[in-house]
Amino acid sequence: MDAPKAFETAIIKKICWRILPLVLVAYCVAYVDRANIAVAALTMNKDLGFSAFTYGLGAGIFFLGYVLFEVPSNLILERVGARLWIARIMFTWGILSAACAFIAGPKSFFVLRFLLGVAEAGFFPGIVLYFTYWFPDRYRGRIIAALFLAVPGANALSNVVSGAILEMNGVLGLRGWQWVFLIEATPAVILSFVVLRVMVDRPSLAGWLAADERQWLERELAGERDRLEARERLTLGKALMDPRVINLSIIWVLTVTAGYGASFFMPQIVKGLGLSNLMTSVASAIPFLVGMIALLVWGWSSDRRPERRWHLISASVMGSIGFVAAGLLGTSFWSLAAMSLALAGIYGVRPAFWPLPSIFLSGTAAAGGIALINSIGNLGGYVGPFIVGWIKDSTNSFEIALYFLAACSLASGAVAFFANRACGVPIGRLRGARRDALSGVK
Repeated sequence: MDAPKAFETAIIKKICWRILPLVLVAYCVAYVDRANIAVAALTMNKDLGFSAFTYGLGAGIFFLGYVLFEVPSNLILERVGARLWIARIMFTWGILSAACAFIAGPKSFFVLRFLLGVAEAGFFPGIVLYFTYWFPDRYRGRIIAALFLAVPGANALSNVVSGAILEMNGVLGLRGWQWVFLIEATPAVILSFVVLRVMVDRPSLAGWLAADERQWLERELAGERDRLEARERLTLGKALMDPRVINLSIIWVLTVTAGYGASFFMPQIVKGLGLSNLMTSVASAIPFLVGMIALLVWGWSSDRRPERRWHLISASVMGSIGFVAAGLLGTSFWSLAAMSLALAGIYGVRPAFWPLPSIFLSGTAAAGGIALINSIGNLGGYVGPFIVGWIKDSTNSFEIALYFLAACSLASGAVAFFANRACGVPIGRLRGARRDALSGVK
């Protein structure tokens, strides 16, 4: 028997208030420690003699470590539980982020960024997997949107706070960029102990849910798994080779390439407007704040319809238009508006994209498949900064680099458009079964 709507809504709200605040803060801290290199580079590159190419290579090499250990990390999380493993991830990345304050040249830069990626591997796909333990499918678009609020929020926060910390240059004999790493690493270490204390692995262990609430939630999620596995039950090996997983991986790598290519160079792009370091940091936060709005709009809309594919395509096209406009407008304040449009598109993809894997993956296959998609996709975090830095050094301008990012965003939408046919799945609005994915989505 279906639960009354008010009863169901009350349970979901209770879970949101118990789970989301800690997860959002943790994810925000993760992104601050990952992205603060963008503001630190405003003075670090000059102090250490890094070219745009060297900086882009070091900023992106983070993702090589991330990619190599992503799948094993998520499989361990599925076995030992999110509470223990996420706490471990946060503690080690906090220590390594602080160690970046002692970068002395290209070699130490590359090594520490690589190790930081190894430490953080599995965090994001682990959170996505964790959500499948708590939220029915019909809520995941909004929940993923809420999670991704941490991304533009963290970038905006990192740009503003890091810009202010840069002004500590010379305090205790340290450079401003060194203080950026030392101060912003501290929350990750502290939060690792909070996660150990507060996070709950499964609904069956949630003492803050009443017995009837736990029973309803477990029955609802078990019913979803049963219906999914009745259609098809993929082993881990089959999931990793499934065409749908491959298509999603391609879409994600293109989107991530565009996203990180922009975010790691945003302060340097905005610096061309002739602003001070502090005002550059503040202005650089604006596109990410616009991205937060897009996340909420796309997440709400894709759940309400319910539809994923066309939401993903429209966001990708919008991102492409924004990057092209930014390239054409050059070093004018209108280019900041164009970058805001581009970031709105890039972040609008997220809430439509990440509910898709759980449409056809469950259990260990979901743990491995989600991790593989994110692992392959995050190669874009290496490729984007690397290519943007190379183009900037070669042309002494970001214009061609912005056109490259536009092409990546447009290509992700093109793959989403053609993937249904490639997987042999009809395109249409499928009601009832809610198979809204590239390989069976509305």
